[in-house]
Amino acid sequence: MADLRGRFLKGVSLSVLFGLGAVSAAQAEYFERINTFPVYKTLPEGVDQATETVAEIIYATKDGRTLVFTDSPGEAIVFVNAANPLNLQPMGRTALGGEPTSVAVGETFAYAGVNTSEDYVNASGHLAVIALDGLGITAKCDAKGQPDSVAISPDGKFVAIAIENERDEDLNDGVIPQMPAGHLAIFDLDETGTPTNCDAVRIVDLTGLAEIAPTDSEPEFVSINSQNQVVVTLQENNHIAVVDLASGEVVSHFSAGTASAENIPVSKARMSDASGSTENVKREPDAVAWIDDERFVTANEGDYEGGSRGFTIWNTKGEVLFDSGNQMEHLGMANGHYPAKRASKKGTEPEGVTVGEFGGEKLIFVNSERGNFVAVYKDTGAEPEFVQFLPTHVGPEGSLAIPSRDLFVVANEVDSAEDNVRAQVSLYKFGADAPSYPMVVSETDPEKGAPIGWGALSALAADPEDGNKLYAVSDSFYDDARIYTLDISSKPAKIVAYATVQGGKQAKLDLEGISVAKDGGFWLASEGNPEKELQHLLLKVGTDGQVQEEITLPEELNAQSARFSFEGVAEFEMDGKTLVAVAVQREWKDDPKGMVKLAIYNPADKSWGFVHYPLDKPKSAAGGWVGLSEIVSMGDGKFAILERDNKGGEDAAIKQITTISLEGVTPAAYGSELPVVQKRYAMDILPALAEGKGWVLDKPEGLTITADGRLILVTDNDGVDDAPGETRLIDLGPASRLN
Repeated sequence: MADLRGRFLKGVSLSVLFGLGAVSAAQAEYFERINTFPVYKTLPEGVDQATETVAEIIYATKDGRTLVFTDSPGEAIVFVNAANPLNLQPMGRTALGGEPTSVAVGETFAYAGVNTSEDYVNASGHLAVIALDGLGITAKCDAKGQPDSVAISPDGKFVAIAIENERDEDLNDGVIPQMPAGHLAIFDLDETGTPTNCDAVRIVDLTGLAEIAPTDSEPEFVSINSQNQVVVTLQENNHIAVVDLASGEVVSHFSAGTASAENIPVSKARMSDASGSTENVKREPDAVAWIDDERFVTANEGDYEGGSRGFTIWNTKGEVLFDSGNQMEHLGMANGHYPAKRASKKGTEPEGVTVGEFGGEKLIFVNSERGNFVAVYKDTGAEPEFVQFLPTHVGPEGSLAIPSRDLFVVANEVDSAEDNVRAQVSLYKFGADAPSYPMVVSETDPEKGAPIGWGALSALAADPEDGNKLYAVSDSFYDDARIYTLDISSKPAKIVAYATVQGGKQAKLDLEGISVAKDGGFWLASEGNPEKELQHLLLKVGTDGQVQEEITLPEELNAQSARFSFEGVAEFEMDGKTLVAVAVQREWKDDPKGMVKLAIYNPADKSWGFVHYPLDKPKSAAGGWVGLSEIVSMGDGKFAILERDNKGGEDAAIKQITTISLEGVTPAAYGSELPVVQKRYAMDILPALAEGKGWVLDKPEGLTITADGRLILVTDNDGVDDAPGETRLIDLGPASRLN
């Protein structure tokens, strides 16, 4: 395999790429995910659990034992008992009669911004004051517009609200200004936490500050320091203001300026390659958090004309102390969390930012909304040091540091029961000796100065001689089909090389199987799709990825085929012949219910034979289907089969390995009655998939046996497209466990 294109680490920090902290091993302390709580469990009794319900902005009570978050579609504030972080329990919901946009919590009350606007012109909303004792609303204070972010001062004397009065993106292509203009709303609190000016909110006019649309300030996010100064991001105006809460005076204001990022994906093509760069892009900050009383950090999501794909540290004078440049993009690429479909837009799209002190160090947490991760940095007073890469669920929106309990919390807002994606609250505990994630990272392409982009790993094969070398393929999520070389000698495993599959008659491939050919190169299985006129293909390719042979099924069988087809391939020896087995995922039109084909190809005479494999019936309460994902030769005509349902999370029921043998079984030509192989249950892999304490991933798709006899499993992350984005590479122990 020496002629695979090598991509070796050069000039990029190992700590950044491999998720290793910048501190010494003796000092190392990291976060470990300990729980993932589905938000639908907070729905009232009798409500259909498929009802959309999300977690967005999240806060905690002063003791850190109660989590409080907004549920926009549910028009409610949700309270969850976190006294035992391993066993969260719903406490109740407070109906608001409008859309909650943000929440903050004091000693006695929770304060929620509520949007009651009829339309974009008639903007309205209020501050709902909710008693923590009883969860009832004690006051509704008119905020004179549509609220967005809410913050409470550390001393409990003020609540500040960014009144956005957001623009209508369908009006005049969303161009601002659009009236009414937003403002900063300030409520003064007495010693009990009750607003003293509920009927007369103090308004800070923020118009006339920015150059872009000075009459339409568009405030987005607020954060308050110990000096009772609030920093306000004016996102669409690409501007930042610092306001004294006591006087309501603007202390300072300045443009958020622009930033550039080199060697990042920018093409509309579905690839995670460092194909270009961005120059002088408006930052347009969203979330903001104080680091200390003189410095704050912004997540530069963009919304109007910009989005610099990173984060920036500022002082109150408006001086840029640090800008992350391409770091968030490269983290997404190296860790397989790059949202390639968003490359031409805002990439990883950092949206949220949180600051907290853990282990005597001040840490900065930056959320990637589209990459489904949090990047953890240590504040140094100068350039921050990367510490850890944390996986989240889909759409991390709010985040929360609870240092008193050594907890970090992420609220994930995407929820669709129909698409098998449910909103979650994820908890991480500080104090682990080493990161458990990522499990796979890529080395740097020295030609492009960026990590090798990867994702959607759909199959595995082991090098026959090197016990630490694996090969993987990516599926049709990406425009290019690739063969990756993995070095698993260390944790995390490293993608060190790749080859692009090319030269075949069919340009678009959906690789779902790979096997090393004993005469050199690889066998690849490409899943077809009759509706898109894509053939089911068995490919013989060289180590350079060049297609040497395209093998199709008999035409009469193709007429019976369906969308779910080739899902694994394995070369094997039997009766003195070199043969190739291909697993079909689900039943075709001519298959009896519950039976799928295993296709056996003989390269010597180019013939096909077939057997039937009996699928388990679905066991999930959520229904779904069961199919095959991988086939692995164990020698002597024996195979390991990866069989799974299409459910994830708590609905996952069948994720298993079975074994079969072709000894005494003669594959039949198509049109004949097919023999049925006997399968033996060998291993439940659900416990291994659940060890990460996240959403149980629905797609374990790659399985192989290393040259030294280890059983290795990999999951498909769907290219981070409406999926958690995690890739789990799991050592299941000796393959002898299957016997």
